[in-house]
Amino acid sequence: MSWLLALPVVIPFLTAVLAFLTRQSPLGRWISVAGSTVLLVASIVLMATVLREGVIAGQMGNWPAPFGITLVADLLSAVMVLITAIVAVAVSIYAIADVDEGMERLGYHALFNMLIAGVVGAFITGDLFNLYVWFEVMLIASFGLLVLGGRPEQIDGGVKYVALNLVSTIMFLTGIGLLYGMTGTLNMADLASAVDGADQRLLTIVAVLFMIAFGVKAAVFPLFFWLPASYHTPAFSVSAVFAGLLTKVGVYALLRMFTLVFDHDTAFTHTILLWVAGLTMVVGVLGAAAQSDMRKILSFHIVSQIGYMILGLALLTPLAIVGAVFYLVHHIVVKANLFLIAGVAQRIAGGTELSRIGGLYKSAPLLAVLFVVPAFSLAGFPPLSGFWAKFLLVKAALDVQGWIIAGIALAVGLLTIYSMTKIWAQAFWEPHPDGIEPKLSSLSNRDRAAMLIPIAGLAVLTVMIGVMPEPFVQFAEASAAQLLDPTAYITAVLGEQP
Repeated sequence: MSWLLALPVVIPFLTAVLAFLTRQSPLGRWISVAGSTVLLVASIVLMATVLREGVIAGQMGNWPAPFGITLVADLLSAVMVLITAIVAVAVSIYAIADVDEGMERLGYHALFNMLIAGVVGAFITGDLFNLYVWFEVMLIASFGLLVLGGRPEQIDGGVKYVALNLVSTIMFLTGIGLLYGMTGTLNMADLASAVDGADQRLLTIVAVLFMIAFGVKAAVFPLFFWLPASYHTPAFSVSAVFAGLLTKVGVYALLRMFTLVFDHDTAFTHTILLWVAGLTMVVGVLGAAAQSDMRKILSFHIVSQIGYMILGLALLTPLAIVGAVFYLVHHIVVKANLFLIAGVAQRIAGGTELSRIGGLYKSAPLLAVLFVVPAFSLAGFPPLSGFWAKFLLVKAALDVQGWIIAGIALAVGLLTIYSMTKIWAQAFWEPHPDGIEPKLSSLSNRDRAAMLIPIAGLAVLTVMIGVMPEPFVQFAEASAAQLLDPTAYITAVLGEQP
């Protein structure tokens, strides 16, 4: 199975090389689309294999675990690879209209595919050092994408982005060093049992280091300042892939490590996570409510919604983990789509500052409908996917008598409705302040198709998850069961019962 596990990493790397070599011609954009499509096919095959055979693992170079490089896919990592491929296809098509030739010549498509390779690698790696390596691949590619174009606001956002992420890297490497010194291994499956013989107080300190390191990547309170300072500055294609995927790698790492390795002192670590979840939800949604630019509102809402995912991990009940997994997948689709829609609004209305645009409902009703789907889903309107995600998490909180955190989750949902309503009222319902009528027909046929097809596809996926939630909830239940009982994961990697 090594080849099947390696394909989702190899494909975007090869695509990045080919796109770089052809960056001086329009061929690069089509190579990017083709590479993303092949990645999607490979990820579907990987998902089908995991569904059929259970957890699969491969040892690169035939070095036995825990000594070599391990790639492993369970239900959670497989679905994260699949949803990454879906977003990659959507954004690569959208970029045909959004990314100009100047950015293409500077290597946009190569950096984009390198970023996708880093994200996929982080999802399927089976050891901590290689997780660090994939984080660095992501950091390098994302910084390149962030400053591509060289506008002052991009440089300013990029410096803040890199500075705090370098702090995260130092914390991560420190934690890795301490953990290796305590256990003699960095293989995640091996660590699950190796930590049992370690000093439990020191292990708790190491757990906090990892919590901070991954918390920066996930943009949780109070480590989120880099996100709203940077996500509104690059091209909309870049914002969309950042919004959909980058913070979710941090959430995934937290879910993996704090169910597999750091489960020895949950009364301490997960209480911290519970506070972090509540504060992240509140601060993020209040920040969104205070903004008047569409991308800034959506950026703060990324922070707010991350709080819901951390809530599921903090509660650590089967239903809560189900809710966290469901929310993770739902949010990737919805948030990437909202940034893509903001890009279309900018093209036809002249900006994303709400006071300077308007009239989109009257003159571009199709775009208005496509906005309503992910916006209502983000706010938690039934029967869209966001409703079921919030329902699972609130139900999990009420089951353990977490009345306060359940109330916070519901209140944050109401404030999310306020922000989405503000965008609707000013950008879509009210007339344009300059008296113009923004029309989709102002875009060329190619650009209109390249922008609307991905948006419509992601909206259909959101509706499908919402109106047919049962198979997705069942999948989340199976994923949560593997997280809470990692026997199959450990056996697949080490070839033995834990």
